[in-house]
Amino acid sequence: MHRIGGIERDYDTGNISYNPENHHRMTKVRAAKIDGIANDIPAQQVELGETSGKLAVIGWGSTYGPINRAVDNLRHRGKDVAHIHLRNIWPLPKNLGALLQGYEQVLVPEMNNGQLITLLKAEYLIAAKGLDKISGQPFRISEIEDAILALLES
Repeated sequence: MHRIGGIERDYDTGNISYNPENHHRMTKVRAAKIDGIANDIPAQQVELGETSGKLAVIGWGSTYGPINRAVDNLRHRGKDVAHIHLRNIWPLPKNLGALLQGYEQVLVPEMNNGQLITLLKAEYLIAAKGLDKISGQPFRISEIEDAILALLES
């Protein structure tokens, strides 16, 4: 019988359960379902540039345009920089960790207080650098170019 409700159900019967062991089991089952979604997410690709090198600039959402233009401009000037753009935040693509390990440095421009960089550091133990902008205004291409050049020249 199908039941609708927000109270946790027993794994075997579907009846409401307050049992601590069942809660533990159901929490693990729900987490495994979410983790399994990664099997259906396409492998992460590089938008511009090579799959390894000196610097990757990784973003998501509204940062796509400014990052893409900044990376393209600097690649035309001979700089070793790549653009990676996430379309899935959780779970992350299965190959993302290995892809990021191929770069000496990673820059994460974000229109917030650094949530993505926190996630990337926790998941992959990378020494990424953040570029946060929380003024409500979009990134200018020049802001990202300046941050890229500063990292490449450091």
